[in-house]
Amino acid sequence: MDTLEQFIQSNRNPRELKRALAVQMSQRGHTYREIRDVLQVSLGFVTTCCQRYEANGVEGLKLNYWGTQGYLNPQQKQEILQWLAQKDAWLLEEVVQQIEDAYGVVYRSYQSYYALLKQAGFSWKKSHSAHPDKDETQVEEKKLKSWSYWCSGRPRLPVVKCE
Repeated sequence: MDTLEQFIQSNRNPRELKRALAVQMSQRGHTYREIRDVLQVSLGFVTTCCQRYEANGVEGLKLNYWGTQGYLNPQQKQEILQWLAQKDAWLLEEVVQQIEDAYGVVYRSYQSYYALLKQAGFSWKKSHSAHPDKDETQVEEKKLKSWSYWCSGRPRLPVVKCE
């Protein structure tokens, strides 16, 4: 019980602390329902914590998830960020191609590229200086531009513009 007490006193992680308190309350004779009500957890949580503590001690109460290994190591990521700092604007395709050519990494989602761009201080969102509804020619230009972007992003589907 000393190690459990030390774990509670030294722990700053709220999830691990809640697990340890559930075990401590159980050892002091509180029912699982009382523990559930005090800690605002489920009965299954209390049961699991007690079982893990009995099987593995304090180690069983610690979080085991540390995330996944990234595709780029910290040095490679720093090199990419330095490369991005060379220009004020980039096309996403340029960034994708550079990462693939230099490191052989292709992300499944563009979100990973966006995260790198954000980390480098870039924004990929466009703003409009004036509302296009004020001028019909601007509205038509915007529709055509949007249509061309939409079509270029969907090369696998045959699309016909409805009039």
